[in-house]
Amino acid sequence: MAAADDIALIKKQEATLVFPAFDEAVAFEIGSAIRKRALAENLPIIVDIRTFDRPLFYAAMPGSNASNPDWARRKINVVRRFLRSTYRMVLEQQRPDRTFKVGEGLDIADYVLAGGGFPVTVKGAGVIGVIAVSGLPEREDHGVVVDALCEHLGADRRQLALPPEEKS
Repeated sequence: MAAADDIALIKKQEATLVFPAFDEAVAFEIGSAIRKRALAENLPIIVDIRTFDRPLFYAAMPGSNASNPDWARRKINVVRRFLRSTYRMVLEQQRPDRTFKVGEGLDIADYVLAGGGFPVTVKGAGVIGVIAVSGLPEREDHGVVVDALCEHLGADRRQLALPPEEKS
């Protein structure tokens, strides 16, 4: 699948995976589902769910490391700034060095082009927060979040999941 096809599918994910309401209980439910999957599949990830004014859920799985929270923080900043998925940004920007163009004025200490940050969008309110996963290859980080949102929101994962990445 070409990057353009992936971008179109991620835009569909962002438009479809919208909450009727989002609060601490919803964040805990989604975070707990991601944690349960991570434990069952031995995924060495961290999950950080927050609104833009405060953290709501955080968990670190066995095998995650000290750099994962910082990667998540930088992904969260990207979602806050651009109001879209970080993996979509990776595909749109096509920057192998993981930095934004100089003209964007975004410090690499605070912003990174890496998949795994997904906007929390509430119907009638817009993007109010982010779910960030860090620890796997970026397409997989993204997929973990999308899978959990599909499950929680009752969306058809088969229609929204990105296909496995083609090996070159």
